[in-house]
Amino acid sequence: MKNNVQYSKIIAGTMTWGNWGKSLGTEEMVRLMHHCLELGITTFDHADIYGDYTNEEQFGKAFSKSGIARNGIQLISKCGIQFHVPNRANRVKHYDYSSDYIVGSVERSLKILQTEYLDLLLLHRPSPLMRPQDIAEAVMALKKAGKIRQFGVSNFTPAQIALLETMVPVEANQVEFSLTQNSAMHNDMLLDALANKRMAMSWSPLGAYFRKKGEQQKRIKKVLAELTGKYGATDDQLLLAWIMRHPARVYPVVGTATPERLSLAARAVAMQMELQDWFLLLEASEGQEVP
Repeated sequence: MKNNVQYSKIIAGTMTWGNWGKSLGTEEMVRLMHHCLELGITTFDHADIYGDYTNEEQFGKAFSKSGIARNGIQLISKCGIQFHVPNRANRVKHYDYSSDYIVGSVERSLKILQTEYLDLLLLHRPSPLMRPQDIAEAVMALKKAGKIRQFGVSNFTPAQIALLETMVPVEANQVEFSLTQNSAMHNDMLLDALANKRMAMSWSPLGAYFRKKGEQQKRIKKVLAELTGKYGATDDQLLLAWIMRHPARVYPVVGTATPERLSLAARAVAMQMELQDWFLLLEASEGQEVP
């Protein structure tokens, strides 16, 4: 990455901590935060929309009671998506990247997360109407005020990033990347991160393996059955190790709120998958040899 902020290799995704998933109470969130820190997971990934705009506030209440030092964790959040929900005056789902909206969204996130700054702000998804000069104005103002330390994007193509970089540096990109959904390797998203020293993060790093049965899952499961004994690892650890083998040094954003699965994810960091095992899994995913 282009600067000195340090993030944990496994990032705790908070999307399912609230009412989009486990509906954890304050004390449960406090315990889960401490569990993450015990594992060396110090980075927490948010978005303003999670829980229909409620997750950040719930996390902030827990954080304020946790006794955890702010400089001991890193907070990431995203903005830009506007949902059609009862607590917002939106008539349709859309994106808003006006300077005022970005600044206002960050200030709201800071207030309810009960923090003075975000380590990293991401634009959640690209908008066909985004203007680089508006985004740059907001980002520069937020950085100058110390309200964000870094700026990046999520789900942006290299061309969209290049457009923004005519006005403002982009330091990270969070994209969908897994063994079952690996298009980021073929559409230059990961190559862009590698070439430009951008932080590459993967959302849904386990892909559809545990969610969708079919021929692809059967092929992958057969290979994983051979590798679990070799590496002394679980299926989910091998799927994470596969991602982290990529030279873009991808940071998986692990969305589970289950302590045991977070523990497994943390231990996957030390795994070194062999080259041919990596390609065996890719072949299983694609259903054919690499070209």
